[in-house]
Amino acid sequence: MNNHRVYLDNAATTRMDPEAVAAMTPYFTQAYGNPSSVHGYGREARRAVEESRAKLARALNASPDEIYFTGGGTESDNWAIKGAAARMSKKGKRVVTSAVEHHAVLHTCEELARGGFEITYLPVTDQGIVQPAALASAMKPDAAIVSVMTANNEIGTIQPIAELAAVAHEYGALFHTDAVQAVGSIPVDVKALGVDMLSLSAHKFHGPKGIGALYVKKGVRIDTFIHGGAQERGRRAGTENVPYIVGMGAAIELAVERMDETGGRVRRMRDRLINGLMERIPEIRVNGDMERRLPGNANVSIRYVEGESLLLALDLKGVAASSGSACTSGSLDPSHVLLAIGLPHEIAHGSLRLTLSGGNTDADVDYVLEELPKIVTRLRDMSPLFADAAAAR
Repeated sequence: MNNHRVYLDNAATTRMDPEAVAAMTPYFTQAYGNPSSVHGYGREARRAVEESRAKLARALNASPDEIYFTGGGTESDNWAIKGAAARMSKKGKRVVTSAVEHHAVLHTCEELARGGFEITYLPVTDQGIVQPAALASAMKPDAAIVSVMTANNEIGTIQPIAELAAVAHEYGALFHTDAVQAVGSIPVDVKALGVDMLSLSAHKFHGPKGIGALYVKKGVRIDTFIHGGAQERGRRAGTENVPYIVGMGAAIELAVERMDETGGRVRRMRDRLINGLMERIPEIRVNGDMERRLPGNANVSIRYVEGESLLLALDLKGVAASSGSACTSGSLDPSHVLLAIGLPHEIAHGSLRLTLSGGNTDADVDYVLEELPKIVTRLRDMSPLFADAAAAR
C-alpha cells in the first residue's frame, strides 16, 4: 500500500479552503433562513447572499447587480449562450465559438444547432490560441454571439479575450467567455476584457462544488433560463443556496488576496515540473503556450504510452492526475483540444495533465519527477510500438 499522496488534478477540482468552510458552517444550522423571507432569519440570509455578491463583483471589477448566482460553470455557460441566442435571434442565428471549448459550451452549441442555429468553430494555433484575425474573417452579419474561453481547461492556454471581444462588438455580436479555469488563478477584470457575459465556478478556486455565477454586463438582456420565483432579480428562479454562496464569496476573496504570492510560487513549481520531465523522459512534448499559460497547468504528451495507463500507474503511486477534462474522463476518444492543436491520435492518446495549486509543495514535484520517468520506462518496455521505433533507429 502506497502511503504517499500527491494531488495534481486541481483543474478538475480544488480542495476547499478551511476558511471558506468555516464561513459556510453557520448557514447550515444557525442562520438558515430563506433569503426571500421577510423575517429576521430571512434578512440575515439575504445579507450574507448580498455580501458574497459584492465580493464576487469586487474580484471581477463588476457591479453587484451584474452578478447572478447559478448551480456552477456548466449552468452559467448554458444560460449565457442559450439566453443570448434567444434574445439575439432577430439579429441572426449564428454562434461563433472555438474548437477547444469546454463541452459545456460545445454541447450547448450543438443543442442550438438542432434548433436551427448555425455554429462556426474557429481554428486555433498549434499553441491553442484563437487569433483575432481568424475571428474577424469568420464573422458574418448574422453572427449574434461569440463565445471563447478565457483559459483552456486542458492545456492552460490563455486567450486574447479583450481583442476577441472587440472584434465581436465591431460586428454587433455579444461576447461571452467561459472563465471557469481563470477566475481565482489569474486577474480577471470584466471591464478591461470588454466582455458581455462571463461564467465562473467556485470549486475551481477552493470554494464548494455546485455553485457558480454568471456576470451579465449592465444593459445586456438575455432570456431567463430557469423559471419559477423572483430570485436573482427575476432572472434565475430557485431558492438561493446560501451556505455555498457564502463559501464562494469567502473563497474568491481569499484567492484574490493571495493571487500574487500563490501564483508566483505555483508558476515556479510548474516550470520545475515541466523542465524536469523534459530532461528525464525522451520523446515528450509540452502542449500549450508556455508564456500565455495558467500558472498551475502542465500538460504533456508522452509517445508510445497510453494516457490511461499513465493515470493508473500514477494512482498506484498515490499521484492524482488526469489525461484531460474531468467531464470527459469516461471517453476513450483522444482530447478534442489536442486534436485541434494538430496532434495525431497516437500522440494525443499519450497526454497527461498535471495541475498544481497553492496547496502543492516542492516535495510533490520531486516525488513526481522521481516516479513518473520510471513508470514511462516500464510502460514503454511493454509497448510493441516503442520496440518497433527503437529497432528502426
